[in-house]
Amino acid sequence: MNTLTAQGLSFSYGSRRIFDGIDLDPIMPGRLTALIGPNAAGKSTLFRLIAGLLKTERGQVHLGDVDLATLSTRARLKRVCFMPQFFTANAALTVFDVVMMAHKQLRGWRVSETDMIAVGTTLEDAGISHLSEAYVSELSGGQSQMVSVAQALIRKSDVYLFDEPTSALDLRHQLEVLGRIRSAVAQRGAIGIVALHDLNLAARFADHLILLGEGRILAQGSPAAVLRADAISNTYGVAIETSTGPREELIVHAYTP
Repeated sequence: MNTLTAQGLSFSYGSRRIFDGIDLDPIMPGRLTALIGPNAAGKSTLFRLIAGLLKTERGQVHLGDVDLATLSTRARLKRVCFMPQFFTANAALTVFDVVMMAHKQLRGWRVSETDMIAVGTTLEDAGISHLSEAYVSELSGGQSQMVSVAQALIRKSDVYLFDEPTSALDLRHQLEVLGRIRSAVAQRGAIGIVALHDLNLAARFADHLILLGEGRILAQGSPAAVLRADAISNTYGVAIETSTGPREELIVHAYTP
């Protein structure tokens, strides 16, 4: 079973220290992990270090027994899929084009009927088949986010990193997208980490939480344990309490001091 771990990660942007020797407990495959924390906590930076888009000063990221730093760029991209917070693509391409590019990224460029069916099915499953011929320059922020998720999920990777995939979506689409991500991670036996600001979404969909604040990992464990830890209120600067909803779900309540 390949778990994702990190030991002693250190990184700076110039003279500004972001991480100084942080460790990640093993992140299990088939379960969804939510990375939570306030703005500027370092969530996007941590994702970029795991994906290999930034180089660590010290420390290692392991997938099973493999130090990801020892892989070629191509091999690491194949094993780790990173969806950034902001959608970027050539404005002259259609939605179908950019999802096809994600599908074919590491497997040559000749398009077969099987490829066409795979992209069509992905767009249908994502509820955006009606956008297939739309140019990416025409998309709203929420539509762009849904296309980004489709681009990620059409790939077959060991690790999926989603940086705030629901920030521009309405409530219905937030629930649909996170449900789709969680199901894909479980069905594929993959490692899935999603950065979220909404603690109730994290409590509802994640099996495991990592609380990041001021460049440190302050808590990691089950949603109930992390959301009831003293560190959660201190990190967000508000009083946080939890209760159990009518479906036995964990509900987060936040109050200003």
